[in-house]
Amino acid sequence: QVQLVESGGGLVQPGGSLRLSCAASGSIYSKYRMAWYRQTPGKQRELVAVITSGPITNYADTVKGRFTISRDNPKNTVSLQMNSLKSEDTAPFFCNAVVTRYIGDSPREYWGQGTQVTVSS
Repeated sequence: QVQLVESGGGLVQPGGSLRLSCAASGSIYSKYRMAWYRQTPGKQRELVAVITSGPITNYADTVKGRFTISRDNPKNTVSLQMNSLKSEDTAPFFCNAVVTRYIGDSPREYWGQGTQVTVSS
């Protein structure tokens, strides 16, 4: 089984910064992609940023230029540096990973429990 544990959420003023981290544990052979999602009230969970094994990164238009996703493969972690935060960034953020657990395994998707980010003065 693979587990994802997020950390780093909290309360920050508009214009401030936060860094989210996600640690993946368990039997992991290969990581296809790792990503961050968020879920705002009344909306579906939306992709914020993704990083592949390339690594290739992609961001939601709403966070481009403000957020940076990075990964540390030996440590099986993915981070999200969030700068110039806005009130509309307030949401629970979820770590997502698509991995294989052993040679020949099919890629499977896993989710963390989420960490709350609140941007407010």
